[in-house]
Amino acid sequence: MPVTQADLDLAARLADVAGAAIRPRFRADYGLEVKEDASPVTLADREAEAAMRRLLAAEVPMDGIQGEEYGVREGSSNRVWVLDPIDGTRSFIAGRPIFGTLIALVEDGWPILGVIDQPIIAERWVGAVGRGTTFNGRPAQARRCRDLADALLATTSPALFDDGQLHGFEHVDAKVRSTVLGGDCYSYGCLASGHLDVVIEAGLKLHDFAALVPVVEGAGGAMSDWSGDPLHAGSIGEVIAVGDPARVDEIVELLACRGH
Repeated sequence: MPVTQADLDLAARLADVAGAAIRPRFRADYGLEVKEDASPVTLADREAEAAMRRLLAAEVPMDGIQGEEYGVREGSSNRVWVLDPIDGTRSFIAGRPIFGTLIALVEDGWPILGVIDQPIIAERWVGAVGRGTTFNGRPAQARRCRDLADALLATTSPALFDDGQLHGFEHVDAKVRSTVLGGDCYSYGCLASGHLDVVIEAGLKLHDFAALVPVVEGAGGAMSDWSGDPLHAGSIGEVIAVGDPARVDEIVELLACRGH
């Protein structure tokens, strides 16, 4: 079923309650721990996700929930709210406001609504199938890039690629004008607003990328896996985002050069 205004309003309220939990912990007592996969987690991560889960349980008890910190709650509908309370926890603990809260609504495995919210500097991108992406309530538009030689590329860290993925990424890196590192989900918001041309990542989970797809595509960009196929709940986490959909095939071809 299509995304409704009620869905959009609920997503905004989820971002609001997450931000209210995160802001008091920023550059303050955030209670750092290290999870089994060696990734960091803070009280802000946990408190923000718990606040969103409470709201969802009250408002849409039939929908499922999948969150980074508290796992899966099965629902009775074909809809799942996918939550990442702080995407970019390392930036959060470093006091850098380039992390974000990610909120997605996934229907039958396909992302149909996404929010990227930066609660410290009050920046919010909202995208939904059939609607144009907004940035703080105003239309967001990705920019066109006629040649990769003119492109600005971003990735969170090349250290997150395995050897084959790194070889593929380096082929793209060699073609573009410049590459910036860091940013996690914030880079996709910048792409949707026309400040970046390409983002390439690997090793992402559904909670890392589900919200990004409607935001980027609603701004006129495109997202796919490294084979050029659409992203969905079963995707393996190799992600391409482009402001200009015409660049996808060229990037897929370059990424295929793993180990060459």
